[in-house]
Amino acid sequence: MFESLKARLEQLLRAHPGRDARGRRAALREALLEAKVGVSTMRSALAATEEDLLQERRRLSDAERRGRLAAELPDTETAAIAERYAQRHRERIVVLERKLGVQRDELLMAEREVMEMLQEYRAAGPDQAFESVDSAWRDIEAAGGERPLAGGADTIESGPSQDERDEKLKRAVEEQLAYLKRKLGRDK
Repeated sequence: MFESLKARLEQLLRAHPGRDARGRRAALREALLEAKVGVSTMRSALAATEEDLLQERRRLSDAERRGRLAAELPDTETAAIAERYAQRHRERIVVLERKLGVQRDELLMAEREVMEMLQEYRAAGPDQAFESVDSAWRDIEAAGGERPLAGGADTIESGPSQDERDEKLKRAVEEQLAYLKRKLGRDK
């Protein structure tokens, strides 16, 4: 999981070399989001392994208890079966403990990587929306397009005023109230 996150980050950063700061920042943001999802997935897998280990320890305890009970009754066959199961559970516990250790180490590495990515993202500077828009218009002008004049006929007209929105909301509330009164038979 951790290796796939690193590979994805490297791919995104190669796609946007240092000269394209806006593209690099966007790629870094995307990689950061993917890394956070990956870390969350790793935490879930770690919790599942911890639960598996807990269940396996319970099974071992049950197998050992059954073995002791079988030994108290001179039932050697049941005692031998219980010991075989107990041995399997011990081996499984050892494997799960190693797996848990590796998952914890991977999670720590991934969290450290996410923190480094976050620092790099923050160091890249805040989003500069106006700079992005200006850059886009420069690209359009370079391709032969024209930028509309500020405040000219090409600008987007403003929407309804706050008073108009408030009045519309008030009417909608009154209509809903009237509907509910009719529905409940309380219309007077």
